[in-house]
Formats: sequence, structure tokens, C-alpha cells
Amino acid sequence: MSVTTAELARAHDSKRYLWLWGAVVAFLPMIGGALAWLTGSSWAWFFAPAFLYGLVPLADWLVGDDDSNADESVLRQLEDDPYYRWCTYLFIPVQYVVVVWAAWLVGSGSLDWVALTGLTWSLAILSGVGINTAHELGHKKPAGEKWLAKIALAPVAYGHFFVEHNKGHHRRVATPEDPASSRMGESFYRFLPRTVIGSLTSAWEIEKQRLARCGKSVWSIENENLQAWAMTVVLFGGLTLLFGWAVLPFLLIQAAIGASLLEAVNYLEHYGLKRQQAEDGRYERCKPEHSWNNNHIVTNVLLYHLQRHSDHHANPTRRFQALRHFDDAPQLPTGYAGMIVLAYIPWLWYRVMDPKVVAHYDGDLDRANLQPGREAALKARYAAA
Repeated sequence: MSVTTAELARAHDSKRYLWLWGAVVAFLPMIGGALAWLTGSSWAWFFAPAFLYGLVPLADWLVGDDDSNADESVLRQLEDDPYYRWCTYLFIPVQYVVVVWAAWLVGSGSLDWVALTGLTWSLAILSGVGINTAHELGHKKPAGEKWLAKIALAPVAYGHFFVEHNKGHHRRVATPEDPASSRMGESFYRFLPRTVIGSLTSAWEIEKQRLARCGKSVWSIENENLQAWAMTVVLFGGLTLLFGWAVLPFLLIQAAIGASLLEAVNYLEHYGLKRQQAEDGRYERCKPEHSWNNNHIVTNVLLYHLQRHSDHHANPTRRFQALRHFDDAPQLPTGYAGMIVLAYIPWLWYRVMDPKVVAHYDGDLDRANLQPGREAALKARYAAA
């Protein structure tokens, strides 16, 4: 009797049905709205930030981690199981339903300032998590999934991420030249403008060079940045026409906050890690040691195994359910949700993460990616290590 792909996947993936929670996150703003209606309190609109910054880190701590890997012999069957693809596809229609619902509420003028602030922050979290769905789909080979990635990026107005991440970050990761790789001694608040400006500039230059090789202008309709940004213009413009001008600043503010959530994740994924250069100036191949990883179950389920980041950089097209844990990859003390909170408090971030960078490089900070201007101070501080 033959064994089906789905049966093999069920046998080797204990988290199989938990992956649907990734789409449940898209309902967080609506859950906040339902709680506000039931309790009569405008503060219930802040359920989404409370969930992400409070409940998820607590759940990570209570549930624990899982460093198990599927057997190598079934990785192909795991990747071929269409169930996992539909887990990511499902996120996008839910995302758009919630975006339209939120715009309608704002346009109705029925929310007080507390409720409006809570809804803005909540939708921003949905948009930020949507970038992770776009990240998963944007790496895949089918053209349809690449277009779905751009669609998922439209509500956060960060369509150039599709270009920069795939063709820029993955090439320059863990080097001083990468705008999405943070440096030891660099706070999140210094990293944020550097990565936003650097990523935008890089994405435009990547498409400019690609189109030039094809004999086309950077302003061609084939510019993937322009394609993605046009989706945002159509979405925001359409919602503004439908529900009024009050909707536009709401959409822009939530998009900015949502993009900062992505960059907080970028900040923690490669903090202080550096690929070494050979005498000819070339960087070594990206290895597991060049990404911070984590196996806490709850955040991994919500973010489609994003925390198994080393395997993602080694195999960018590999689907999330097949990503593996590496024993030699540096580990974060908790899941991404908790680490984002830590990143917002620089002195606490340095206290937790700088010693981990020092330990990772056996005290030799010449091998680390250090913030320019702080090299001497950092080396002096950790000289005893």
C-alpha cells in the first residue's frame, strides 16, 4: 500500500496543523474590535500589540522549544505537500478583508482617539506580519507566488522589499555593506533609518541594472519595484475614494509602523555577525554561524519557521515546513517576539546580546561586524573576554 505525500508529512511534522495560526494572526485587529464591543472599553483595541509583545513571548517561555528536524529522506515530500502552501495563501485574503474593514471603520468616524490609536497599531502589526508571508512566498519559483508576495506587501507600502531582500540582502548578508544586517554597538534606532534608506536605494539600483542589461529603462513597467508600489497606490487610493480622506493618513501611519516591525526583525537576525573576507576581498560563503536562530515553538509557528534563519539563507527556496535546525548556529535567548521588545530598549539589548556576540567569536571582535566609530570602545570593554 503506497503512502501519500500528506501521510508522510503528518508523520514527520508534529506542528502540521499549528501552521494555520499564521493566518489567525491576520484576525487580531478584528479580535480587538470584538473585545471592545463586548467590554465597552476602547482600550481593547490594543489587543494585537498586547498579543505580540506580551502574550507571544510568555507563550514561548511556557511552551518551550523544538529543535527536531524532519528526516532528510522526507524533505522533498514535505515540500511537495500543497497543504503548507495553502496555509500561506490563506493569510492574504484575510489580510485584505481586515484592511478594508479597518478603513471602513476609520472612514465612518465612529472611533474615539483611543480606539483609533489601537486600531492603527493593530493593523500595523498585521501589515508587518504580512511582510513575513510575502517573504515566504517571494522566494519561491512559481510566478503566481511571486505576485502573491507583492500583493501581501501592498498594505504596508514596502513593495521594494521583494527586490532588495531576494537580490540584495541574500547576496550581502552579514557584511558591513548590507543595509539589512545590523552591527554590534548599533542601536535599533540608528539601524532603522540606515536600513530603510539603504534598502530602498539598493532595490532601485538592482532593478536599474537588471533592466539596463535588457536594454530597458528603469521606468519600464517591468520594474518590479514600480509594480509593487503601484499596487499600494491602487489600494490606498481606492480605499480613500471609498471611505474618505481620513483613511489616507491612517493607512500611511500603519504602513510606517508595520515596516518598522519588519526592520526590527532584520535588526536581530544578523546582529554583529560577519562573514570573513579572503585576501582577494571576497566574502566567505554564508554559513549557519552568520544568522541568529531560535526554536521557540509559538513564534516559529506564527512566523512560518522564520527563526530557522540559517537554513533559509542556505536554501532560500526551501519551504518553511522543511527548514532545519543547525547545532552550530548561534541561538537567541528567546523568540523573535520577545527579542523585538528587547531591541526597543538599547541598553538592555546591549547587555543581553553583546556578550553573546563576544562569546560567538571567542573574544575576537576583529571578526565581528562592529558599528563604525565604536570599534575601540567595544574592544576595550570586552578585552578581558
